[in-house]
Amino acid sequence: MLTPAMANPSNVVVEDVDKTVLSRQPYQIEVCYEEHVSGDKSGDMIKGALLGGLLGNNIKGEVNGGAIGAVLGGMYGHSQSNATGGTQRRCQLETRYNETRQTVYSHSLVTFTHEGKTHQLRFQK
Repeated sequence: MLTPAMANPSNVVVEDVDKTVLSRQPYQIEVCYEEHVSGDKSGDMIKGALLGGLLGNNIKGEVNGGAIGAVLGGMYGHSQSNATGGTQRRCQLETRYNETRQTVYSHSLVTFTHEGKTHQLRFQK
């Protein structure tokens, strides 16, 4: 048979324990910045090489005319390119967060002493 344990009300302590939580609310914002861009001439060079290769293949009696035309056309396309470097404005949407801290209930503790031993129990209200 079990004997009920009786606690003396004078040695029973009940306390609530709180914790801090962080609430984050997302929002979108457009962020713009200046970015350095190089003057990439490779597109013009490739166009010149393709055109030079096509023209070089049409030269009668010329061995490797397409290859020679591609090289010369690539060089010409590169030298005639008007691509220049500089800065360019770039914008993109970013997600940011508003944060708020709140103190909320976490759990409760009851502390008591029975037969010379201190016991502590954790519970939710």
